[in-house]
Amino acid sequence: QIPDYRNAVIVAKSPASAKRAQSFAERLRLGIAVIHGEAQDAESDMVDGRHSPPTAKYVAAIHPSLEIPMLIPKEKPPITVVGDVGGRIAIIVDDIIDDVDSFLAAAETLKERGAYKIFVMATHGLLSSDAPRLIEESAIDEVVVTNTIPHEIQKLQCPKIKTVDISMILSEAIRRIHNGESMSYLFRNIGLDD
Repeated sequence: QIPDYRNAVIVAKSPASAKRAQSFAERLRLGIAVIHGEAQDAESDMVDGRHSPPTAKYVAAIHPSLEIPMLIPKEKPPITVVGDVGGRIAIIVDDIIDDVDSFLAAAETLKERGAYKIFVMATHGLLSSDAPRLIEESAIDEVVVTNTIPHEIQKLQCPKIKTVDISMILSEAIRRIHNGESMSYLFRNIGLDD
């Protein structure tokens, strides 16, 4: 129910999710864009060292006779967008939305590149911690999730969160599996309005 969705582009939040995004784009006959890189101001990475090699001081503490050259921490590439989003609606698709930091960074980048509306669509809306507040204060216009996980409290905290009821599709899938019927028939015959 996105107004003017024909002027939209499906956005993959990472190269790993590009195949899923491409599938949506093909089904809806829309363009696709992919976001590469990470936000540059991640202080937590500096603290726990996940993206940095050990320093020479740390190596010397392990064994003093080791002569290892000083290692330089790997720099994260800045966030870039591959594909045209200028003057278009950006629809970010993903499986799960829980910690929203990467979605917020993606939304900011898309706004900077000229997207005039940003929607996030995810199958499972965990939306833990302060995710509703962060979404409410962000450049994201709407977050659409299914009702696979209860999130009524989060919806009360953030009116940007919308729910799609998939209970009928799930119950029909369970019935078909139980009776040994075709699952592909079910998904081939779901229209865009379903």
